Amino acid sequence: MAEKEKRSKKIKKKLLHKYRLVVLNEDTFEERFSFKLNRLNVFVFSTVFAVLLIAMTTLLIAFTPLREYIPGYSSTALKKRATDLRFKTDSLQQVLAVNEQYINSIRKVLTGDVKTVDFDKDSIIEAAQRDVSNIDLSASRQDSLLREEVAREDKYNPLIGDSELNFVLFAPVKGSISEPYNPKAKHYAVDIVTTKDAPVKATADGTVVFAEWTAATGYVTILKHRNELISVYKHNASLTKEQGELVKAGEVIATVGDTGELTTGPHLHFELWLDGNPIDPTSIIDFD
Repeated sequence: MAEKEKRSKKIKKKLLHKYRLVVLNEDTFEERFSFKLNRLNVFVFSTVFAVLLIAMTTLLIAFTPLREYIPGYSSTALKKRATDLRFKTDSLQQVLAVNEQYINSIRKVLTGDVKTVDFDKDSIIEAAQRDVSNIDLSASRQDSLLREEVAREDKYNPLIGDSELNFVLFAPVKGSISEPYNPKAKHYAVDIVTTKDAPVKATADGTVVFAEWTAATGYVTILKHRNELISVYKHNASLTKEQGELVKAGEVIATVGDTGELTTGPHLHFELWLDGNPIDPTSIIDFD
């Protein structure tokens, strides 16, 4: 027991034994300043200094941009930009997938590659699952009045639905009808005979959703208008608008031709579709 106390006193004496740290001028040996130290003070000071150094380094790395220069840390701005680009890429992929599906559907209809529907390849029948032969397609009193109004105006023609005026339609070409609209024969269009290379005009404001060559119907242009109205122009000699372009009513979109396998001379094959159902163009447009 006495030996332990003696050893403890010896350690305490070493820790508390005072030393003087003196700083001298090397040339004159003049004393500049001095410190009284002991081993305990040096140990405490070293420990506190190390803790402060570690704390400051941690704060510097965690809350300042300097952490970007340390291996293992990435830029916050770079992470945010990468996340935004990922969301945009995902959205663009979805839009592209929808557009591609839409274009493929139109292309299949134009080329006749529709296995579940029996239809004439010279017509677009997106809603042919219905039996149109059972539908009464005779002109109503409102249609007759509308035709009389068209004959008087001979310029623009209103498309009337549910007794409300929606927008006007413009005759794509002027000429005589060689083959009328006949749903029983599955000819959902009118063939207008006119001079070759005559300008084909847009029937209303819209967007070009298809403008390509097909073997059966030659150069084809399809426009999508308001209220789910679609107009189709076939057998053109050339096209002046490309897919995705916006057109105005009366703007030239093609020239009359005699292209494709299903044609017998220069004419325009013109179709109108509303909500997936065919419409007789002569009921609302005067082609004479």
